[in-house]
Amino acid sequence: MDLRIRGKKAVVAAATKGLGFATAESLLAEGAQVAICGRSEERVAEAVAKLGGDVVGITADISTAEGATAFIDKAIASMGQVDILVTNAGGPPPGLPSATDIEAFQFAVDLNLMSTIAMCAAALPGMKERKWGRIVAITSHAVREPAAFIAASSTARAGASAYLKVLSSEVAPLGITVNAIQPGAHITDRLTDLDIDLDELAQSTPVKFLGDAANFGQMAAFMCSDISSFMTGTSILVDGGAYGGM
Repeated sequence: MDLRIRGKKAVVAAATKGLGFATAESLLAEGAQVAICGRSEERVAEAVAKLGGDVVGITADISTAEGATAFIDKAIASMGQVDILVTNAGGPPPGLPSATDIEAFQFAVDLNLMSTIAMCAAALPGMKERKWGRIVAITSHAVREPAAFIAASSTARAGASAYLKVLSSEVAPLGITVNAIQPGAHITDRLTDLDIDLDELAQSTPVKFLGDAANFGQMAAFMCSDISSFMTGTSILVDGGAYGGM
């Protein structure tokens, strides 16, 4: 299927590995030019080399609103514009609500909420001018079903989802869609860092296997496409059926 985004300019935050990397890879395969970012210059260079194609690597720390804005500004300076924005960030350290201090919650809010708002604010003026844009936020299944052991992440990403929802209604008449994609358990460094039994986790998932990052990237690319123009203000679960609600 042709997603009709060849020649579009896309940015994918925190894309040196994991789900961000897979999303960048899928967008490149569809003919988009892609700018990625990471905090380490070395990791950014490695990711650019692996991705190949028309990639712009930017060293940026998006754990602050200032850093997130700088990433978008540098991407615009390099590519001329941003048509597609995929917001993404690493997860804060795990912890139960009562065991997570105020500073850790604040870090999570800056990383997973304020960075999303800042990237959207920086990319939106050009999208509004051109009357076309795609914003897709990589959040978490824990937005829909908050997980106690990642309390800070669940809290901050829920805030980001609320922002995206209200933004979607505002910009929809301008040809800009705003959606979120909520990953469940995918085999990434983030998952392995949580020190849990992956086999047990897979068996607890209805499909009986863990998610593949490449497949997730293809789902995200579809949400960034021209043919997804009637889909906005929604959050799509990609979790192997793990969420038990309707």
